[in-house]
Amino acid sequence: MSAEVAIQKFSFPFACSSHLPQQDEVTQKGCVQVKTLETQILGESKPVGVTGALVHNEKKVQENPEPPSAQVLVSAEASQNAVVSRRTVFEKLTVESEDQRPAAKRQLSSESAARTITVVKKSAVRTEADESRHLQPKVQPGRRLVTPCDAVSGKRKRRKDLFTSSEVFHRVDSHVIRIGAELKEKRVYDVKAIVQSITQGARNELEKLRAIWVWLCNNIEYDVSGYLGHSEKLIAPEDVIAAGRGVCCSYSNLCTEMCREVGIECQEVPGHSKGIGYRQGQSLKHVKSDHLWNAVLLGGQWFLLDACWGAGRVDMEHESFVKRFDDFYFLTDPEELIDSHFPDEEKWQLLDAPIALEEFERRVFKTSAFFTMGLRLIQPHHFHIVTVDGEANVSLGFSRPSTFTYEITQHQDLLHCGASEHKESSNSSFGLLTVSHRSMKLQLLPPASGSYDVKVFARPEAATTSLIWVCSFTVECPTPRAMEVIPENPFLSWGLQPVAGSLGVASSSQGSEVAEVEQGMFDLVLKTSRPLMVLCELVHPEMEAAVAKRCLATQIQPDTLTCHVLCPMHGFYRLSVFVRDYEKTELKFQNAANFLLHCKGKVVGPDELFPPNLGSACGPGTRTSEAGLSKFSHTAAVVSTQQGKCNITFYNQRDLELHSVLSREGNKTAAFPLSRHLFCTYTDSKVTVSVSLPDAGAYRLGLYARITPAGDFNPMCDFVLRNSCDQPGLPFPCVYSAWRKGCVLFEPRAGLLEPLSWVRFRVRVPGAQRVCVVGEARTDLKMNKSRVWEAEVFSGNGLQQLKLAASFGESSDMDVLMTFDIMQLDRQV
Repeated sequence: MSAEVAIQKFSFPFACSSHLPQQDEVTQKGCVQVKTLETQILGESKPVGVTGALVHNEKKVQENPEPPSAQVLVSAEASQNAVVSRRTVFEKLTVESEDQRPAAKRQLSSESAARTITVVKKSAVRTEADESRHLQPKVQPGRRLVTPCDAVSGKRKRRKDLFTSSEVFHRVDSHVIRIGAELKEKRVYDVKAIVQSITQGARNELEKLRAIWVWLCNNIEYDVSGYLGHSEKLIAPEDVIAAGRGVCCSYSNLCTEMCREVGIECQEVPGHSKGIGYRQGQSLKHVKSDHLWNAVLLGGQWFLLDACWGAGRVDMEHESFVKRFDDFYFLTDPEELIDSHFPDEEKWQLLDAPIALEEFERRVFKTSAFFTMGLRLIQPHHFHIVTVDGEANVSLGFSRPSTFTYEITQHQDLLHCGASEHKESSNSSFGLLTVSHRSMKLQLLPPASGSYDVKVFARPEAATTSLIWVCSFTVECPTPRAMEVIPENPFLSWGLQPVAGSLGVASSSQGSEVAEVEQGMFDLVLKTSRPLMVLCELVHPEMEAAVAKRCLATQIQPDTLTCHVLCPMHGFYRLSVFVRDYEKTELKFQNAANFLLHCKGKVVGPDELFPPNLGSACGPGTRTSEAGLSKFSHTAAVVSTQQGKCNITFYNQRDLELHSVLSREGNKTAAFPLSRHLFCTYTDSKVTVSVSLPDAGAYRLGLYARITPAGDFNPMCDFVLRNSCDQPGLPFPCVYSAWRKGCVLFEPRAGLLEPLSWVRFRVRVPGAQRVCVVGEARTDLKMNKSRVWEAEVFSGNGLQQLKLAASFGESSDMDVLMTFDIMQLDRQV
């Protein structure tokens, strides 16, 4: 009864068990089947002896006296009498396997081959893996029928469970790239020779597979000419290797053959892909599949890989192949690959819950960068979006700070059109992109009815490379929203930039949503974590740059930045904020925030714009504090007055020499220069700057200080004075250098006096020995108990000015302190 038995193991998917008689069906918990079947192998039909075992769970086997079950096909040229009965095999079956994998290594003695099979424990065989590999019979193409159903049950391993990072393959990758170049130079085109060379030094199946995949990606380019029919497609492996080019089946065929050389179970997986030639929204139901990729068996579990997509991408506009190694397509997780690859056979989805073809067609296309950057789709769930009230929304989540932008263009049939990298100089004004702490929101507002393609681009926040295409959508707009043009945003997103925190901007008074401007005015307040300098830019599609400059006033404080904005036109504005560290003048300003303002109500008139030549620092702030100017009576940069008069007081703790300037737009004809509408009083350390404005409108009050005795006057801050009073204010007296610290003019405060009238003078002049008023006559002032010089003075007929003079020390010379003008009689109304 003895006979030579040649054993060839095949594993069938559990679904195949329905073809067996009922008493031999495989249960879900697993049992051993030993049966004689008539089967076809490579077209040959012959009786075949079945002897084998697939162990699902050692614990369950030990607890259950009944033998476990599996399906194993063993071909034998011995007669059926050489096959023992099922009962005999069941009684002698010994199970030592510790996991759910079919035994990859078996040691079979000639005596037990005809009667029984012993499943050798995996841990015992693994130590002899290399030595026993050559003992296994070489599998011929088409004879191995292992399917995903043979993989172990339980939690599926993911790519990250096999290796934490592609850096672990640095040694293997470097070796393959170097050897690949050498083999190419030597014109070695034999598959076996190449595999032996590139896998030399590989320590396990994973490293051997990595070597094969990297070689394919680096040595075979996609044959665009062959794909387009401009040249003959290469099929034979040696021809593909020699030419260094091929189509998808060339990659998959070579991968299968190379894996066979090192004993790795590899299958070609045909199916649909969202690659070149794919049209979003097209039905694939009756379309022949157009792509091939591979599945490999590692550790009893199937994994997917695509060397064709890993080698680079096709530029259809130039009909060329762009070589770019993409590590994502090496052992890609099924949950991620299913967005772009749909196998003909459902089992090769390798998903717990397989999806239908219609769902694959609707799914949002995501590039490899989408997954490698750790992005997740929040909305929408499908690629096709229909606007509601002219608006469509896209939202992505991210785990690491990222920068985003988008492009919206008229719909094109092909998905892979245009560049995969975003040119930051090109922007769209048909949407609002905002980035929060952990999500990106894109509000799309198509300008007209029709269909549009939307590409979203992203990159890690710290990266300096171009933004990469991560996903695509199609937007259908039945009815657009009637709205004004949105200004372009070259800085990609609205609201605080992701880098704002690192630049020192902690928070903002305005979020990323559109800010509705009331009364044509808007204030933005940014809280800072350290002293910063700021520059702002305001853009409106129809506003000139010179006008835009007069719409901004910025205040810089140690922990706060404030930007006052005026809107002279209706519509949308872009307000961009740039900052740098206050003391690091060598640093460049960087964009920290961009805000979209919408003005649809009242606008400010041309006369209400900020005065020209405003400094970068308006109002009290960091600069005035450093100079020792403190306790300002007006802490805001903009001061409004309804009477045309105001007094601004502060303290000069360092006793700096000060200077003030009043200016306004244009050269309006005035009876007196603007300097006469400004009067400064300096007592002890307190400074009072008084203004009396001649007309309604906006004025600039500039404060300067001489920091060093021989230095120039440096700008301290500017105040914007808004006067709504139509009644002209009178000028102050004309002041001369003898008017010094401690001098105080109580009355008259006006520098223009009525003629032929008695005017009371009251003035304090420290150190003066004599004070008088000189006009048509001289009038001496007398000092009272409060050390104030006072007297009644007749103004005269206005033929000459009144001069306030004083003598100091022992000198009898009189120094002019200030002069007063007398109204001419013919000027009186």
